[in-house]
Parts: sequence; C-alpha cells; structure tokens
Amino acid sequence: MRKVKEKGSKGISYFVDKYRIFILFAILLIISIAFAPNFFNAFNLTSIMKGASLYIFLAIGMTIVMICGQLDLSVQSVMNLGAVLVIGLRTWSGFGWIWSILIAIAAGAAMGLINGLIVTKGKIHSFITTLGTMTITSGLVFLYTHGGSISTEGDFALGDLMDQTLIPLFTLRVIITVVAVLVFSLILNRTRFGRAFYMVGGNKDTAWLAGINTNRKITTAFIISGSMAALGGALFAISQNSAVPNMGTKGISPLMVAIAATIIGGTSMAGGKGGVFKSFVAVLTIMIIFNALTCFGTGYEVQVFANGLVLAAVVLYEALAIYRADKIKGIRTELLKEVQNK
Repeated sequence: MRKVKEKGSKGISYFVDKYRIFILFAILLIISIAFAPNFFNAFNLTSIMKGASLYIFLAIGMTIVMICGQLDLSVQSVMNLGAVLVIGLRTWSGFGWIWSILIAIAAGAAMGLINGLIVTKGKIHSFITTLGTMTITSGLVFLYTHGGSISTEGDFALGDLMDQTLIPLFTLRVIITVVAVLVFSLILNRTRFGRAFYMVGGNKDTAWLAGINTNRKITTAFIISGSMAALGGALFAISQNSAVPNMGTKGISPLMVAIAATIIGGTSMAGGKGGVFKSFVAVLTIMIIFNALTCFGTGYEVQVFANGLVLAAVVLYEALAIYRADKIKGIRTELLKEVQNK
C-alpha cells in the first residue's frame, strides 16, 4: 500500500513539473477573465497575441540555444538590427520588401555565426561572448540610423496587412509567428537534426561519441537564434511602419521576457531539456500577466516588477530541481532500502 502511494505521489509531481506552464497558463487566464476589467474581449485578446509575437521569435532562438546548454544575450540587439535594416533598406536603398527581409535575416544569421564561432572555436563562455556582441551590434545599429528613427515614409500597405485581423485573434504577423513555432517544434521533436540539439545539451561527450559534431550544432543554434531575432524585429518594424535603434531599452525588456519565458516554459538552464511550443505558451502567459495588470490600471514599473518576480521564482525552482537531480544522481534506491532495513 505504501509503495502504491509513493508511486502515485511521484506521478503527480512529475505531471505537474512536466506540464507546469500549461497549468499556469490556464490558471492565470481564468483569473484574468474573472477579475481583470475589460480583459475578455476580441480586441484585447488580439492585442495580447500581437504583443506576444515579437517576444516569441526571440524565445524560439533562446530555447534552442539553451537546449544546447548555452545563452544568447545578443537577441535584443539583433532584433533591433533586423528592424532598422528592413526599414532602412526599403526606404533609403529602394530594395523590395522581400529582399529587405531576407537581408535582415541574413544579418541576424551572421551575428549568430559570429557568436557560435567565438563560443566553439574561441572557447569563450556564451554569456561573455553574447554580452560583447550585444554591445557591438547595438553600436552598429546606432551608426546605421545615426541615432534616429526610420519610417517607411507613406509606404504603409504591407504594414497595414501585417496588422490586419485575418481570422479572429490572428493577424498576418501572428499567423507567421505560430507557423514558425510549429515548424521548429516539429524539427526539434520529430527529426534527427532537432534531437541532436538535446544530445549536445545533455552531454557533449556522449553526443560526440554518437557521431554528432557538437561545435557545428552549437553554432547552428546561435545562427537560428540570430535569424529568428532579426525576423521578429523586421516583422514588428514593418507592422509599425517604422524602426528605432533602441527598441526595448525602455519599459519591458524583450531579452528578459525571452529568457523568462524560456525558463518558465521548462527549458533547463543546464541544457538538454525544453521545447519551443512550451516557450510559446510561456510568452502568452507573461503577456496575460502584463495585460491583466494594465487592465487594473498599473504602470510599467509594476509590470517589470511582476516579470522579475516570476523569473526569480522560476530560476529558484529550476536551481533547486537541478540540485535535487545532482544529489540523487547515481543513487540506487533499492540498495538504500536494503541498508535502511538492516
């Protein structure tokens, strides 16, 4: 009887840990619908989806990088790079929208490649590497824009289309975001290419012995992160018909939201565990918190505090989980019971 109880208790704990983000999302959504003024209406829910879109692109890349056991602090500056490039190339250089978007994505991929090579070939920790490239990229953005904003100067057709609601709650930009989430979720979960990221993050030596080029995989993760950050910034700038060099430096930081969502979604800071779809749900959860607080009339400072509080709680939880896992690693419970019974 005791064994059955222990097994059931362990099962509940495992279920809660595995699906914690979905449980948290459901609880916060129900509370917001019940108590937040003017929360549950089509206009507000569409605003949540639109607001989440930018952060989701950053979270996609952040998730894949963290699955590999690394960290990318440069995503916010790369996001700004993609935003100013797509508007600048269209307005100043006369490029078409497609070429402008592709060049912006290529620039983001180039920054990711630089990050990956420095981490893998230079053997410099990803925190230090991406902190440096974050600063350099921010400087490049300010040089390109001369510190000012860029607008499409009357070319609003694509921007209006991006923010047009095609189906309830979903604009074109949101639909593109959801497609990106589904594509990368399938790649990570259903392909050998995607599962290799988990092997690298779980144990680099084992992955290498299995024939995986670990350096190439880590570099690929940074390239994906840079590409997604630039694409997210580009699509956001197009929908706003303008771009600024310091987007995200005031108010809620996209970098902090991306990191918080990735960890809240269950991606391990130690690597080898996580999922893009869970990070997607985590971003929506954070957006619900921000939106509900706005409905109650609170300011940015309260929203930033709430984001920091949630992040601190989840990081503490994750640190304790890693500590418990390390503590019992290699322990054979059946032998412990034999010792205790003697």
